[in-house]
Amino acid sequence: MSPPEPGAVAAAPLPVLRRRGVLFAAGALVVSAGVTVAVLATGDARAGRDGQALAPDGLPHTTIQVATSGCGRGWTHPVPGPQVFDLHNTSATPAEVYLTDAGTGAVHGEVEGLGPGTTRPLRATLGNGSYAFTCLPDDADAVTGPTVRITGGGSVKSGPAAVPVTQQELIPPTLAYQKWIQARTVELARETDVLRAAVDRGDLAAARAAWLPAHLVYERMGAAYGTFGDADAQIDGTTAGLAGGVRDRDFTGFHRVEYGLWHGESASGLRGPADRLDEAVHALRDRWPDQRMDPADVGLRAHEILENTVQFELTGRTDYGSGTNLATARANLDGTRVLLGYLRPLLKTRTTGLTGIDAWTNRAQHILDAFAHDGRWTPLAELSRAQREKVDADLGELVERLADVAALTDVRRTA
Repeated sequence: MSPPEPGAVAAAPLPVLRRRGVLFAAGALVVSAGVTVAVLATGDARAGRDGQALAPDGLPHTTIQVATSGCGRGWTHPVPGPQVFDLHNTSATPAEVYLTDAGTGAVHGEVEGLGPGTTRPLRATLGNGSYAFTCLPDDADAVTGPTVRITGGGSVKSGPAAVPVTQQELIPPTLAYQKWIQARTVELARETDVLRAAVDRGDLAAARAAWLPAHLVYERMGAAYGTFGDADAQIDGTTAGLAGGVRDRDFTGFHRVEYGLWHGESASGLRGPADRLDEAVHALRDRWPDQRMDPADVGLRAHEILENTVQFELTGRTDYGSGTNLATARANLDGTRVLLGYLRPLLKTRTTGLTGIDAWTNRAQHILDAFAHDGRWTPLAELSRAQREKVDADLGELVERLADVAALTDVRRTA
């Protein structure tokens, strides 16, 4: 969803961090893809165990060769515990590098886009076990280096790791979600028909009452927006990028109708926008059975739905008069919960973080529900500073935890 023109109610939410493939928290995979400068052993380094360099950070460092002919070379003195692998690309092409469990294939860490001649660090905590580096050069087959065994670790346990999700594993939950969306398009058409009928007969009070139920159906469908194509802008577009703002002819959909209903526009003036909205919704319903969602996008959307909520709804940037941003946030939360339900079979074997995600989802639902009063939702402008901070903090924390879902379901190269 795009933000509208400046001037709406604004808040100062917590910063939203897009962490796909960067760092996992809450018991998922540890990734160091975002680091660009290696902490190399220098003249200040102290002697480490078994001949390793001990850098100023206090951790043993091992330089690992990344190349098709020498992937993983350099790891000759394996030790347990926290450590840093300085991955040095000696080839002529960029590469991805995975540190994997040699038995299960679980990934303990990864670095993406390692350029020729560059070095970047990968930090990991390793216990007893067998490990190997896999190098995946651009435009070349994957190469797995020698297996290295760590012993004598005692009570040291390896850091979190996860077996990569395959495209094939994501197909069943994606198909199930598509079917759920199909049912929502039918519901959306039914609710939008009620809205259109109220505008057509000039009953603007009934139209205002019908607007929110119809809009919330659409807001629960957030993971499918990318598949909707131009229909998303037609149904739920804002004034972002429109030179004429709210009077621009290309401002259409729910928010165009919302603006008119809450800014004194006549029923005759709203009939055109309501008709176009209803037509776009029916076209989406009729077209949806032939659409195919990309399974690779599903996990990412489980994170981005609420990321957009924090960015646009909790700042009031999509409020065109109804004051229902918190209701929209609640619908977005519903949509996220549905999608997580379909992904749960894949996630529960790969992360211990689901319990925390569930707890924070329930917490977010509880605080949002407190702002619903007999069908009326408290506008953002009526919240106290403490209430705004609480909403921002709770949903911000949930967004951070959902970033792990995006990273775990990111399909990685295997060949």
